[in-house]
Amino acid sequence: MYKRLNVCVDQLQDDVIKILVIGDAGVGKTSFVQKYVYDVFSDKYKCTIGFDSVTKKVTELNQKPVNLQLQFWDIAGQDRFPLLTRAYYKYTRGCLIIFDLTNPESFNDVRKWKASLDNNLSVPCLLVANKVDLESERKVSPSDIERLVTELNFFQFTETSVKTGLMVEESVMYLVDVVLGNSPSTYTPSDFEHVDLREIRDLDTSQTRNGKKKCAICS
Repeated sequence: MYKRLNVCVDQLQDDVIKILVIGDAGVGKTSFVQKYVYDVFSDKYKCTIGFDSVTKKVTELNQKPVNLQLQFWDIAGQDRFPLLTRAYYKYTRGCLIIFDLTNPESFNDVRKWKASLDNNLSVPCLLVANKVDLESERKVSPSDIERLVTELNFFQFTETSVKTGLMVEESVMYLVDVVLGNSPSTYTPSDFEHVDLREIRDLDTSQTRNGKKKCAICS
């Protein structure tokens, strides 16, 4: 059973659900968010430095009217697992950990990303196996994924193609459905403004030396 976040705020019409999107660089995190929110795909997205945040309003879930604001925090995929601080996790209600089916290293690193999440809070987490359209280049089998899901206590996994849109929306709705079933408390958009972004900037500053910053390319 997932823990409820102990936060008291005024209940408004819209229920804000902050979703953390994490995983290695190049697995398609930014493309996943862009595809779901804007229904676009491009190989030429700019790299994510630190994090990007985008919100989408949802008015229907399981053929029922709802008032939801899904706020995606797309975290850069640099090798900074120990540096993910509470500033990123604050008010998170669900998580997508994405890996690339053609890149076994990104699959192995799922353990590190999940450990980082679990060390900070307990929320529903969906494992997303991306780039299923490249089936001929597949390096991770469904049985391997199923074992990892059981081992790391994901509630489930999906196989997606951000390029074609396969299972992108369904994955998000699946996570949201679980979040609403396990964490019914509501938040307002203003609550997210209280996250101390100085903590995040400090992370970026610590990665910057001699005027150079490492860039994670999220295709």
